Amino acid sequence: MSEAPPPSSPAQPFATGAQRLLGSLLSLLIVLALLLPADLGPALDSAQPALALSDVQQLVVDAWRLVNQSYVDPARLEAVQWRRLRQKTLEQPIISSAQAYDAIESMLEPIGDPYTRMLRPADFGSLQSNTRGTVCGVGLQLGLRPSDQAIVVIAPLDGSPAAEAGIASGSELVSVNGRSTRELGLEATAASLRGDAGSEVIVTLIPPGKDRARETVLKRRQVDLQPVRATALTRTGHRLGVLRITQFSEPVPQQVNDALEAFNQASPGQKPIEGLLLDLRNNSGGLVQAGLAVANSLLDAEPIVETKDRGGISDRQVAGAGSLYAGPMLTLVNGGTASASEILAGALQDSARSPLAGSRTYGKGLIQTLIPLGNGSGLAVTVARYLTPSGRDIQNLGIEPDLQLTEPEPLNPGGSDDDWLEQGEALLIAAIEAARQP
Repeated sequence: MSEAPPPSSPAQPFATGAQRLLGSLLSLLIVLALLLPADLGPALDSAQPALALSDVQQLVVDAWRLVNQSYVDPARLEAVQWRRLRQKTLEQPIISSAQAYDAIESMLEPIGDPYTRMLRPADFGSLQSNTRGTVCGVGLQLGLRPSDQAIVVIAPLDGSPAAEAGIASGSELVSVNGRSTRELGLEATAASLRGDAGSEVIVTLIPPGKDRARETVLKRRQVDLQPVRATALTRTGHRLGVLRITQFSEPVPQQVNDALEAFNQASPGQKPIEGLLLDLRNNSGGLVQAGLAVANSLLDAEPIVETKDRGGISDRQVAGAGSLYAGPMLTLVNGGTASASEILAGALQDSARSPLAGSRTYGKGLIQTLIPLGNGSGLAVTVARYLTPSGRDIQNLGIEPDLQLTEPEPLNPGGSDDDWLEQGEALLIAAIEAARQP
């Protein structure tokens, strides 16, 4: 899922380690995704051997069987009478794809796992695009305002339709195509902004400092999500590297490696960086393998994560020898730091490679895989749990940073008014100077 590092890279030993990890976690699921829909065996209980299924009914059975064979907690399936749920679902009239999707969603709901879910074709396509680092939409990064849970614009992506329309960071997004964002929720609002290139979407926003909403028509197009942003700067005579990762998609490991190599190089009038500020705020995760590859570039033969599959089998992932950057580090985290970014943050903290600064992370200690179904739809299924190297289970708990930064938290990480970034730079410089004391 991520790009393999070149043979000369210190990250190369990880390529084999990652393959072993995927072998224990995901290779079975890849086989399931490719083979099971065409070879599921008996679809109904033996009491109904002669009942033929339509294509859309078979979609429901395929979804049931894939979850049954891959979900991380078989005991939970037993508790919700999973086999009975299949039977009850097939007793309903299912004559269209839309009804099949509704039926699958209803069947999954009793499990109580928000991450195991039905993905309709548009959502499945969008998630696949996100893992490649691009999406067809308007280029708005969204978040929840802590004070009232309103959906607000964190920032428009450079060169996107939203940026060209002059939408300001901090604007409240009131509605999309007339539908209230408070009713839609964050995920559905983001999904409603995506769509076919050339199609239009009407957004209603309240700009920061204003009390009147205005409508804007945006035309969707392919947008580069820019998951990695690297900047070298000088503060009080110290040269620092700032590396912000907003999600873990396929291009991220190579982009991070390129940034670290650039930070390490001296140029006329410039010296290599003395410290690295890694910014994982509002990074909600993405491809686990991409997060592991980044951890491998920053750790030297140190443990990254321990995963446990549905059989309780543990697999401990360790970084290869050597790293692309071995100097002082500080990592910024917040409540939007989740999943793959928490794996990275936990590994850096447990190994004492980098202290964490900011606020407590989200607390998502579960790993999902995407499995295609028919008609362009798919499933996201929780297939494993993970623990930090020291054995911490962070599900619903998050990771407490070593250093709490002052409130209020900046709404726009990396923006011109980001005082947490300034605090992080000051803390990193203090650590650099302390390390030089005799």
